Amino acid sequence: MTRHTAEQTVGATRGTTPVAPAVAGRRRRPKGRRLRSAYRLPALLMLGPAVIALLAVGIYPAFFAVNMSLHSVQLTKPYLGTPFVGLANYATVLGDPLFWGALGRTAIFFLITVPIELVAGIALALLLDGTRWQRLAGVVRILVVLPLAVTPTVVGLVGRLLFNRDFGVVNWMLGLVGLGPVSWLGEPIPAMVSIALTDVWQWTPFFALVALGGLTMVPTEVTEAVRLETNSRWQMLRHAQLPYLLPGIAAVLIIRTIDVVKLFDMVFTLTRGGPGVSTELISLYVQRIGFRVFDMGVASAQAVILLVLSILIAQLYVRFVYREVEA
Repeated sequence: MTRHTAEQTVGATRGTTPVAPAVAGRRRRPKGRRLRSAYRLPALLMLGPAVIALLAVGIYPAFFAVNMSLHSVQLTKPYLGTPFVGLANYATVLGDPLFWGALGRTAIFFLITVPIELVAGIALALLLDGTRWQRLAGVVRILVVLPLAVTPTVVGLVGRLLFNRDFGVVNWMLGLVGLGPVSWLGEPIPAMVSIALTDVWQWTPFFALVALGGLTMVPTEVTEAVRLETNSRWQMLRHAQLPYLLPGIAAVLIIRTIDVVKLFDMVFTLTRGGPGVSTELISLYVQRIGFRVFDMGVASAQAVILLVLSILIAQLYVRFVYREVEA
């Protein structure tokens, strides 16, 4: 009697199931692991192009800019090469009063436009959300999207027509109420006001759409509970609607802050940074250093500083504005 036959006999005698012989080198993989392996390849194939595009468009240029900021790169003097200069370009940027002046004008532009866009956008969203004429609200929602569909360069060209001193629509409307023509694009303060108004016209609908999306998330039970306490629209906004608006507001503020820092085409088309440097925002100054002075090392250092500044401001928004709605 062989060993295998003896084991089966002993198992049968004890009332247990006979022991199956082990097959060497043959193990069954768990079902969950097989499923993960089956789905892993399609997932990689679908995510691969997006990851490659992110690396090509976002990650690689950032590292390239950091590397260039550590070297002296004079496009008009290729014979000098690109020697390593360390943090010298950053010291040049931080000691440049023109850089700080352009950054200050950008901050003023931000403080003028973004609060107006935020308040006007929330007000427009409240009007659309509370109206009884749903068909009219649907038409208005379509119309408010139109400025977002227009490219910034075209917005700048439209602004040049609107704010033209001789035949602009704005001066024509001022003439109807007896006010004289204003040289909107020829004087420093009116020029800043003109680019601010143009930006408000284009981006207020963005705030309105995000706020309208937040208002649709407010539960009916919450609004009814607030109405039992008060009929004040301000109290309704503060206690019932604002908590659901804060996540969207934080996201929009981050997007708009980054957009203001890199805003170039609309301002360049409308005023070209003039008169003088009165509307030369920081992006126009970086462009001037990089493509007119042709000092790509200093321009790259400026871009890296602006990137770090944008990240820090975004963190402040997340820390002080963003709030999760408690269930």
